[in-house]
Amino acid sequence: MAVDYAVIVVYLAGMLAMGWWGMRRARSKSEFLVAGRRLGPAMYSGTMAAIVLGGASTIGGVGLGYQYGLSGAWMVFTIGLGLLALSVFFSARIARLKVYTVSEMLDLRYGGGRAGVISGVVMWAYTLMLAVTSTIAYATIFDVLFDMNRTVAIVLGGSIVVAYSTLGGMWSITLTDMVQFVVKTIGVLLLLLPIAVVKAGGFSEMKAQLPTEYFDPLGIGGETIFTYVLIYTFGMLIGQDIWQRVFTARGDRTAKWGGTVAGTYCLAYALAGAVIGTAAKVLYPKLGSPDDAFATIVKDELPVGVRGLVLAAALAAVMSTSSGALIACATVANNDIWSRLRGPGETPAEEHDEVTGNRVFILLMGLAVIATAIAIDNVVEALTVAYNLLVGGLLVPILGGLVWKRGTVHGALASVVAGGLAVVVLMATYGILANEPVYYGLLASLAAYLVVSLATPATDAAVLTAWRERLAGRSPELASEPVPAPR
Repeated sequence: MAVDYAVIVVYLAGMLAMGWWGMRRARSKSEFLVAGRRLGPAMYSGTMAAIVLGGASTIGGVGLGYQYGLSGAWMVFTIGLGLLALSVFFSARIARLKVYTVSEMLDLRYGGGRAGVISGVVMWAYTLMLAVTSTIAYATIFDVLFDMNRTVAIVLGGSIVVAYSTLGGMWSITLTDMVQFVVKTIGVLLLLLPIAVVKAGGFSEMKAQLPTEYFDPLGIGGETIFTYVLIYTFGMLIGQDIWQRVFTARGDRTAKWGGTVAGTYCLAYALAGAVIGTAAKVLYPKLGSPDDAFATIVKDELPVGVRGLVLAAALAAVMSTSSGALIACATVANNDIWSRLRGPGETPAEEHDEVTGNRVFILLMGLAVIATAIAIDNVVEALTVAYNLLVGGLLVPILGGLVWKRGTVHGALASVVAGGLAVVVLMATYGILANEPVYYGLLASLAAYLVVSLATPATDAAVLTAWRERLAGRSPELASEPVPAPR
């Protein structure tokens, strides 16, 4: 195991070194939060794929393959479909807005008001829980590597992510995500996938050993697939962590085609995870938990060195999602909540160090994430709460604002409140893991948006004109976004 340990230590040291290097590039708010909006197609595609394919997609995707066979790919597959839909239909318009958060988009579209504040709180809760669930996954990986105590593992993994994210912001996260994307590709797609299939005796032996439903594309069930679409496909369309990556694109074409490449990669990754899980079922038919499949096959079937690289790939998957959720959480907390509570005019713009302020918020949110991760046991429930609130409360006003000009600020506010309350009440009634909360929460949000928007005065023409100018990319850069000086 010494070689495996060395691989992991070198990888973790590299992440910290990139954080330090990224700190030298993050000289403005735009550089720190959205990498100066300058990422080209290759880097944009790699970082977008890295953030959406986290520990749940890697360890959880293999676990679903172990439990359901090839149809276990549907969870990650719907994530890829959501990224494709976002990239093809919305990313160009989103990139032209030149904002930092989803709530700022709502303010632009609806003319300000309380909808942006409330949506900021909901989005902050979502990004916080997303970062927490990613951070908890360190316990699984470090337990495999070092037989480490759960709390120590969470603190160690979380501290590394907080350190490089705080140092360089989005530049550090972008650089580390590119490395993590390469490591995941090599570790999971090029090494673990073929080795697992060969160890299981090939596809013919897998078919002979397992029930036929393991090879049924719809074996996981139509209702489950529909729920995945509602939660993950729609969640990809509106999450702050995803939008903040769209904001990093150099231009419309980068956002559209780079995201399309990343979405296609996600589809391949989904199938790979399901096949690895299916192979693990042949090799270890009686594991205590499906989520143990990834760790078991890595520990028992891979040679020294390769095992370290594949575990580094799992660590990369967790870190990419964790860091993306962390910077999104801090951005929302600072821009959408704290700045509104503080109010304008307290500090002159020329004296206010926005980079330092955002660094402080990443550090504070990182400490909160680590503490919450230590306190929470059920990862699935925490993630379900986050996505239920996101989709049930924010999907309708965000997409409605992009496609329906009759939507009003009052309709948006009613939609967020009605959808959010319905989700909370129904989770308390039916249980957190039930499907009803997101189904009926989404319907309540849609009904409130339509009824209240039609019953209230239309959005002011000046607001809509400014919105259309911003969508078309004809508005000037934000005042806090100076054009980067040549280097």
